Amino acid sequence: MSAVYKKHLAYALLGATLMTSIAASGILLKPDRFVQDILFQNARVSSSDIIVIGIDENALAELGPYNTWDRNVMASALEALASDPDKRPAVVAIDTLYAGETTPEADAHLAAAAEELGCVVTATVAQFGTTHTFTDEGIVSDYYSILGYEEPYEALRDVTVQGHINAMEDTDGIMRHALLYVDPEGTGNPDDRVYSMAFTAARTYLEQNGEAVEYPETNARGHFYVPLSALPGGFYDGINIAKLISGEVPPDYYAGKIVLIGPYASGLQDSYLTPIDRAKPMYGVEFQANVIQSIIDHDFKTEMSDLPQLITLFVISFGAMMLFLDNRVGRGGVIFVLLTALSLLVSYFIYQSGKVTHPLWLPVSVFALYIVTVLIHYFRAAAARQKVYNTFERYVAPSVVKEILREGTDSLSLGGKLCDIAVLFVDVRGFTTMSERLEPERVVYILNKILTTTSSCIEKNGGTLDKFVGDATMAFWGAPLPQEDSVYLAARTALDIVNGCEEVSKQLKDEIGEEFHVGVGVHYGPAVVGNIGSERRMDYTAIGDTVNTSARLEANAPGGTVYISRIVADKLGSLAKTTSLGSTVKLKGKADGFEVLILESLEEKEHD
Repeated sequence: MSAVYKKHLAYALLGATLMTSIAASGILLKPDRFVQDILFQNARVSSSDIIVIGIDENALAELGPYNTWDRNVMASALEALASDPDKRPAVVAIDTLYAGETTPEADAHLAAAAEELGCVVTATVAQFGTTHTFTDEGIVSDYYSILGYEEPYEALRDVTVQGHINAMEDTDGIMRHALLYVDPEGTGNPDDRVYSMAFTAARTYLEQNGEAVEYPETNARGHFYVPLSALPGGFYDGINIAKLISGEVPPDYYAGKIVLIGPYASGLQDSYLTPIDRAKPMYGVEFQANVIQSIIDHDFKTEMSDLPQLITLFVISFGAMMLFLDNRVGRGGVIFVLLTALSLLVSYFIYQSGKVTHPLWLPVSVFALYIVTVLIHYFRAAAARQKVYNTFERYVAPSVVKEILREGTDSLSLGGKLCDIAVLFVDVRGFTTMSERLEPERVVYILNKILTTTSSCIEKNGGTLDKFVGDATMAFWGAPLPQEDSVYLAARTALDIVNGCEEVSKQLKDEIGEEFHVGVGVHYGPAVVGNIGSERRMDYTAIGDTVNTSARLEANAPGGTVYISRIVADKLGSLAKTTSLGSTVKLKGKADGFEVLILESLEEKEHD
């Protein structure tokens, strides 16, 4: 297992652990619910078997303010629903609380109307709060205790079925859940539970139609997730209680159906924000209708446990980060988009199968890990660029280094590659003899002058400075990046070195009475170029017969002369003025017939 792979494993493990911990902490709860609402809660065709009769603004305008109504108004509404014995509703649910007694006549009227109609569900309300109990183990607090419970007055309670109308918003103020039951006595006995008005009405309707009744799965407090089917206003046809009482509503409209009667005016303060439309409130009676439709359609959604989702999140996050680290940023972006789309699609299909998941966990995790890997790639690329710069700045001109960085490090094969290069060697004639008779300080001074001249000529012409060996210098063109004019640049450098060293020689003669001359050799051909050496010490250099031939051309060149090979002369063509020495110069290791030429001059080459 390579060091890079081990590092990737460590990064992926750390990233997956961190993102799983963030998801488990609940930090993503609000945005996750927002995505749930968008992805899962969509309006569909509402049931025509559920009728809402509203206490709306028009009814209040006709019948007067709600606080002036007595119970005769609701009694009249129930009597209207019972007017045709053959076309009565299957069940009527009144989404208002009639607790306590008022005037005996109105109370009796409402109870009698409810008894006559039959199958009427009336409202109860539980008040929740916190209680503290002292035990041997300390104080036990219950933050969900029933402190009070209101139900219809006795006469109405005895002739109707009760269902609670408690509404429970989530912590973000959105009502996604319904409370299936309350336990007013606190016994914990299922027989003592009072079910919600919506469930009671739906159960009555299903039993009348001979259909099975299913109980939604709830959490420990009796809450269950509601898949809403209609937008605000989706169940309301504009039929209000005033129209019902006046006889404007034909019995066929509500016959055999579930009728909900409840507040439908903003002033009555019975509206909530729901996940299906966060901008427009939904009246409580409409929310009841949505719950009823869910129950009669047996459309229940269960919120999946966090643990399997966290395990899945960890595994996928780990794999995603490994993919991001092993691929380029662009390809990683494609992987990120595909994973995000796939995760949302899977969450949607899981929801359709009855499970509510956390759809935002995986996209957020994958996005965060992708951004982290982008930064890792960036810093890794920056480090690689710096490494390239550190490697080549000692050898090549700054312009070449910039070109390497522009092309990218993938254009390099630092382990060694075979390529065609032009190689130049230059050496000072008689330097060894000179150094033996001069003081060391003067020798170093002269050598620095010479090497400065040769290296500046090489750099000016875009060459790669391979090495200094005593008073000798080696350089090449065509690596690390290909150069179209490699032979011309090498030849130009050779002449520049000869001319430059002649100038330096004149200066030294005037300063210290010493002069020198250099010989230069240039050859072109294939060579192995790359970082060669050991892990602790390596040089970027070129090796091969081309290098050896160039060195032997230089070794035979008299002071102030540039020797080139026939292949170099052919590459230069008419730009170069040369004098052929034929095969009179014998190069070590070369067979007879190897032609050597003197480079006399070189015309300036026009560049685009």
